[in-house]
Amino acid sequence: MAYEIVATGMAVPSRRVSNDELAQKLDTSDEWIRSHTGIGNRHIADEHTAASDLAVQAAQSALHMLVERDPSLGGSYEAALESLDMVVVATATPDFYGFPSTACLVQDRLGAHRAGAVDVVAGCTGFIYALETAAGMLALKDSRRRALVIGAEILSKVTNWQDRSTCVLFGDGAGAVILEKTDAPTKGQGRRGLLRSILGSDGSGGEHLILRRGGSRNPYRAGETLDLPPVIEMNGRAVYNFAVKAVTDTIDALLTEEGISVEDLAWIVPHQANARIVQAAAKRFGIPEEKFFLNIEEYANTSAASIPIALDEMNRSGKLHRGDLILMVGFGAGLTYGGNLLIW
Repeated sequence: MAYEIVATGMAVPSRRVSNDELAQKLDTSDEWIRSHTGIGNRHIADEHTAASDLAVQAAQSALHMLVERDPSLGGSYEAALESLDMVVVATATPDFYGFPSTACLVQDRLGAHRAGAVDVVAGCTGFIYALETAAGMLALKDSRRRALVIGAEILSKVTNWQDRSTCVLFGDGAGAVILEKTDAPTKGQGRRGLLRSILGSDGSGGEHLILRRGGSRNPYRAGETLDLPPVIEMNGRAVYNFAVKAVTDTIDALLTEEGISVEDLAWIVPHQANARIVQAAAKRFGIPEEKFFLNIEEYANTSAASIPIALDEMNRSGKLHRGDLILMVGFGAGLTYGGNLLIW
C-alpha cells in the first residue's frame, strides 16, 4: 500500500501587508526585514476570521481538485466529501483552546459526515506530524482510504504588534492535501507516495517559543488586568540555532535512511520561517538554493500552514511532476522537528 497526495488546496486572507506598511508603525524597514528574513509581505485575517474559516476554504479547494482528477467520483463534490475517512488539522491557533477541536469544526462545516476528526499540535512542524498521523490512521483499518490533512493558522491574533522582533515574521493562511491509500508499491520500480518520516522533539527548548498565558499552567484569574493577551514570546537566536541544526540533521537522516543523495531530490520544501535558515542548510550540503522551494517573500511564516501552501502553489504552477522525489522538512515550537520523504 502507498499513501499518496492526490489533491492540494490553499487559502490566504485578501489583506496583504507589506514591509513598508509595517515600517510606518514600527522602527524597521523593508531592507532590514528582507535582509534578515527574506520576507516582503504577509496576509492578515480580519477580526471575524478564525483558523477553521481558512481551513475550510483550503479544504474546499483541494476537494474540487479531487473531483476533477478522480473519475470514479462522477464529478460529484458530495461524493468527494463522503469519501473522506479522516480530517486531521495541524494548528497552533485553534478556534477554541482545548475543545472543540478545529478539525471537528471543519468536518461539520464541510459536511464530511463519515469522517473522524482530530487536531495535531506541533507548532510549525504540525503539517509534518499531521501527514504521518493521517497515514497511520489510514493504515490501521482496511476500509479507510482518504484523509484530509490541513495546516491552518491565524498567527496575527497571537502576535504582539508592538514587538518588532516577532511581528514582522508571521502571517495567516491555510493549506490542505488529500492523502489517499492506493495499491501502488512503496519499494522498487514504480514506487509512489510517502516513503518515510522523521519526527523529533527537544522539549527542553520549550521556553524559547511559547504562548505563556491562558493554559492550565498559567490560567486567567478573576479580577486580573492584562496588559497583553496571550502572544508569541520567542528567543530568536536560540530558535534560529535549533532550526539550522534541525533542518540539516533531518535532511541528512532522511537521505541516509533511504540510501539516496541530494541529487536524487527534485525539490526540498522547507517550513517557510526564515530564508537565512535555508541558505545555511544549502551551504552545508552544497545544495543549489534553487532546489529549495521558497514563497516566504509573499506569505511570511504561516507555521503549520507553510508547507501545504507551498505544495499547492507548486502543484498548480506545474513545478511538481509525477514521480518527483520530494523532501519536506519542518521545525518549530515544542521544540519540534521532522521531515517527510515522498514520491509525487
